[in-house]
Amino acid sequence: MTTSTDVLTLAPPPPETGGPPGSSGPTTGLAADHTADPGAAFAVRPYTAHCQVIYAEGEHAVIGISPGNSYFSARRVTDLARWGLARFARVDLVYTDLHVAEMYEALGYPADDARRKAVKNLRGVRAKVNGAVEAVDTGDGRIHAHAMSSFTGNPAYREIHEHMGELLASDPQFRAVCDSLVDAFLTAKVLDGKAGTARQREVCLEYVRAEAPLFLDTPAILGVPSSLNCYHQLLPMAELLYSRGSGLRASRNQGHAIVTPAEAEGDHDGR
Repeated sequence: MTTSTDVLTLAPPPPETGGPPGSSGPTTGLAADHTADPGAAFAVRPYTAHCQVIYAEGEHAVIGISPGNSYFSARRVTDLARWGLARFARVDLVYTDLHVAEMYEALGYPADDARRKAVKNLRGVRAKVNGAVEAVDTGDGRIHAHAMSSFTGNPAYREIHEHMGELLASDPQFRAVCDSLVDAFLTAKVLDGKAGTARQREVCLEYVRAEAPLFLDTPAILGVPSSLNCYHQLLPMAELLYSRGSGLRASRNQGHAIVTPAEAEGDHDGR
């Protein structure tokens, strides 16, 4: 049984080669970004050439922090916050607090145990994120901490969240991608090859829907010119969100990068 409600990072890794500069094809160009503090050095792998452009602009980073994931130690969260401030004009640390207890139930915990585990892990991740902001904040308003639930009243977040619900019912490609993510997650983590229940699948889909607006259009949600979504694994649905054509796609000013400690270059599991 897993002990983490990590995002469903089940999309395939980026291809080994990317398109020419300015193309939207995936790229695996890896650059170590060393700040003034060597302990806060991170390797950054933008998902596409356009994501590399957004990274180079340095306008904004949203850094996702998962509850109950041992990868996110207090020191690492602080190092990520420090790295972000050194590289971007504004940084927002966001931790997931929606559907966490339900996810633990989907993973096999009894309801009471799931609630207790969620409370404990959310208390821990909240302290790490708030502590990191306090440790590196220079008082100029460039870094902020958010629980995911704080966005539920945001008009842009709500619009994207509702649109995803509509697409689940009307877009076969999007539904197939989501179903594939959920099936792979449940089969690998919980079911030993068996099919998930309707309730387990519903909870997993709601968890993805809660996080996905920040994968799609953080600039609209937070009012920034462009934004790089930073995580230590490939985001779920990345292949779909950054592909050509119609359907659910990340906004033009939204990027994604896999960000890992430079000394652990090549290790993106965090599990």
